[in-house]
Amino acid sequence: MEHSIVLRILSVVLLFLNQRHEGLARSENSELESNQEWKNAQEKDRIIQLPGQPGNVNFAQYSGYVTVNQQAGRALFYWLTEATTNPSSKPLVLWLNGGPGCSSVAYGAAEELGPLHISSDGKTLFLNPYSWNKCMYTKFPPDLCFSDCVCNYVYWSVFFAVANILFVESPAGVGFSYSNTSSDLHNSGDARTAEDAYVFLINWLQRFPQYKYRDFFIAGESYAGHYVPQLAQVVYRNNKGLQKPIINLRGFMVGNAVTDAYNDYIGTFEYWWSHALISDSTYKLLKDTCDFTSSQHPSDPCQIALNQADMEQGNIDAYSIFTPSCNISGSQRHKLQSRYPWRYKAYDPCTERYSELYFNQPEVQKALHANVTGIPYRWTTCSGTLEKYWKDSPRSMLPIYKELLEGGIRIWVFSGDTDAVVPVTATRYSIDALQLPTVVNWYPWYDNGEAVFGSLVDVKTSSSSSSQSALSPTSITFLQRTGSHNLRCGTSRWTIPKEDWERRTCLFCNKGVVETEGHFIMECLACDDIHIQYENDLKVDKLNELFE
Repeated sequence: MEHSIVLRILSVVLLFLNQRHEGLARSENSELESNQEWKNAQEKDRIIQLPGQPGNVNFAQYSGYVTVNQQAGRALFYWLTEATTNPSSKPLVLWLNGGPGCSSVAYGAAEELGPLHISSDGKTLFLNPYSWNKCMYTKFPPDLCFSDCVCNYVYWSVFFAVANILFVESPAGVGFSYSNTSSDLHNSGDARTAEDAYVFLINWLQRFPQYKYRDFFIAGESYAGHYVPQLAQVVYRNNKGLQKPIINLRGFMVGNAVTDAYNDYIGTFEYWWSHALISDSTYKLLKDTCDFTSSQHPSDPCQIALNQADMEQGNIDAYSIFTPSCNISGSQRHKLQSRYPWRYKAYDPCTERYSELYFNQPEVQKALHANVTGIPYRWTTCSGTLEKYWKDSPRSMLPIYKELLEGGIRIWVFSGDTDAVVPVTATRYSIDALQLPTVVNWYPWYDNGEAVFGSLVDVKTSSSSSSQSALSPTSITFLQRTGSHNLRCGTSRWTIPKEDWERRTCLFCNKGVVETEGHFIMECLACDDIHIQYENDLKVDKLNELFE
């Protein structure tokens, strides 16, 4: 896949095969069996079937509202897609999209990593083969099988189960989420968004108590580069002193994330210039007139320079500079796809339009238990009102990164290199500003043993960490995905021919290194939290010992 795969790389990152969950889940579920109230509440939210849904859906879905402020009448809309296999033993991942004011249902669920995507007719759905909630196929060395996955020893294949994915439209005013206090839409900001999201989690877990104590991760992209760490900070601080917190935060990950105003400015202008999107004179004007310490309310001279840069960039999709814009005709798009097929494979720039067609259908809203209050406006992918009146936006998330790293929270930062809105250069500058020691140097990794799948991986640890291992509980990992962009996310089939077992990465291991023959590094969020190194053949007996 050339495009729409910023997060496809993370399907392998999210190999949630932690067997320890299974025993914990069994004991917790037995305690819940006697409580009928939460079961009734869940059943009311169960999605029986969505209009246009294919017939081979093999996972449970729930959607509905959770009140986050009774007095103001604020409620957030959610859509839960459970894992296709053994959901009771799989972690929970909360996905948030940015904006501010953009819908996680429109982007995360319906375009990116969700299991059901919308066809171009705006009426029918199709299964996303790279959804985060399903087992996905990848080639691996023969005789290697993880946990409850199904192995085919002839083709060296293994299926990795992933996670339960919770999409939330946040804050109130985004998508189907609403407030009965109209002034709320003019007073949203980072602080209240984080507070409401935390209340949502607490109240949602009362309805879904089987997810209490489950390994929990927060993920998102773009302006969710604020939402995700801010919510993680709220959870982390509220968990302090608790022996067994019900929100068992293990880590967070952000992609093409708005992180630090100073570095975002510098990195973005540099990206525009280095990719020939703006002229030398405009680049100089931007650097001379714009205040790099704040991304809000640019000065008049800076705004003139920004307008000039926008004019010079022309009619491109700034989120994916090498792909077509949706406003070109279907015949033009077909010609471009025929001439440059590698640019358009699995990528449709008009998916936002399909979402607005689909989610505004009354029968769809009824099936989703959505729009129960009759919001006085059409459902849209993004809210211009929220973005226009956004109240508070701290200039930097780096202090939060430092706090959470010191507290043992793992961080995964990924970036596609064709996004000109929150580009990879901005992300790199922001991470470098943390001034953390590097414990794993950058290296290439591959798909199918041929094309570069992601060109750089950099693992750093907090300077105060007692361990300088890449497995340190205070590590931050950066990955750049070649040919990927912002707002086009999913998962990816990761094939590894036996003759080319190059280095590649997963996420978040916390056990000791398994020494085999040296060279290969696989850091995993799951795989029983193993960290494997090898150069020649895998020592299968050592792997088997880990899974016993």
